[in-house]
Amino acid sequence: MKINLIEKNIKKTKSDIEIIIVSSIEKVEDKNILETLGFEPKDEAVILLPEARKIYVGCENSDYDSIAIAASAGIKKFNSTKFKNAKISLEKLSLKALVEGASLGSYTFNKYKSKKEKSKKQELNICVDKITSKLQKTLNESIVISNAVNRTRDMVNTTPEDFYPGVMANVAKDIADESNLHCKIRGEEYLEKNDMNAMLSVGRASVHESKLIHLSYKPKNAKKKVVLIGKGLTYDSGGLSLKPADFMVTMKLDKSGGCAVLGIMSAIAKLNLPVEVHGIVGAVENMIGGDAYKPDDVLTAKNGKTIEVRNTDAEGRLVLADCLCYAQEEIKNIDYIFDYATLTGACVVGVGQYTTGVMGNNTNLKREVVANALDAGEYATSLPFNRFLRKTIKSEVADICNVASTRYGGAITAGLFLENFISEENKEKWVHFDIAGPAYVEKAWGYNPYGGSGAGVRMTLEFLKNIQK
Repeated sequence: MKINLIEKNIKKTKSDIEIIIVSSIEKVEDKNILETLGFEPKDEAVILLPEARKIYVGCENSDYDSIAIAASAGIKKFNSTKFKNAKISLEKLSLKALVEGASLGSYTFNKYKSKKEKSKKQELNICVDKITSKLQKTLNESIVISNAVNRTRDMVNTTPEDFYPGVMANVAKDIADESNLHCKIRGEEYLEKNDMNAMLSVGRASVHESKLIHLSYKPKNAKKKVVLIGKGLTYDSGGLSLKPADFMVTMKLDKSGGCAVLGIMSAIAKLNLPVEVHGIVGAVENMIGGDAYKPDDVLTAKNGKTIEVRNTDAEGRLVLADCLCYAQEEIKNIDYIFDYATLTGACVVGVGQYTTGVMGNNTNLKREVVANALDAGEYATSLPFNRFLRKTIKSEVADICNVASTRYGGAITAGLFLENFISEENKEKWVHFDIAGPAYVEKAWGYNPYGGSGAGVRMTLEFLKNIQK
């Protein structure tokens, strides 16, 4: 859907239909009709008045999320009609929230439907008193960000048959070509030669070769250097510690961290950010077979640490371990290291389906990350490390164990496991994002659809935009 800024009074702007976001109907022209129909201006409340050619949408607050949800509800109703263009007045609304809510709310994924609806060429015209350079920049940035989120959703929603490590590597190459990024793709021969045995072992039983993906964006006079690392499990059966059948369904979502990194990298050059950014993805498929890695195996990661495997379904942390080591060896003078993973069901239990768990050693950095997430419209909260949980991942036969000796605090113990692969000089620069909850939900929520949400993309781009300030 095309979104335009129109420098014109909304009453003088011709359009098929008008979208009106309201927090109260007391002074609304159609108050009597709305009251008769029982409309209340609550979040996600929407009503179409076809004869008046108006769509009314409820909005309880003026924050980003409320406006974005209202915009999404209005656009969905507009999309259900045969009208070709709609208008809306910016007034006191946030342009960023309006554009992103509309763009993200209009997302659909019908790749596997045998009968596809023809895509409608619809437009949304946002009426403003004056188109300033600031408003135009906000519009352009919000469209780029929304496209990156929707692209990430497409990748996450694609089935494992159609999106395995080799495909993920090809997508990375496409992103590099269109955004003028540098791209390296490494296969299993490289992993073996460079002692990345943890990652190599996870993908051993798959017919698809594991791929290490490294995208680089290096603008002139970069102010900071940031590394983004994503768990790219294109499918996770659980390995020999096989998941129950019900838990295996939707495991195409396990590549969400890697997809988020690719989505972020697709937007960075278009936003002209003065920040050097490296996107690293461990693209692997965790399957069963005669060559599968096993519980009781001891693996040696790239930094020389030995890992006792007690559960092959705790595989994402093994992939990230080697990717974290690779990043710190290949890239020097890093300012920030962020990793993204659908890592633990424990995080979903702890903070719910819609919230990202943020972990690390730097309290101020975690606060900054959470604040940027909330400003960007994503839910995030900090989970604290502590010395007592750190003891639970010690192993009697190796340096550490890939699962804790306690069933409690699983999200935090997974984060503590990853900390073992962060060098001392980078301990305060690293943040771990457990996106297991919001990355994929089997029910539409707000402006997010059934399936992939693109979790991690908006919060990271918001952080990167604010680095330069």
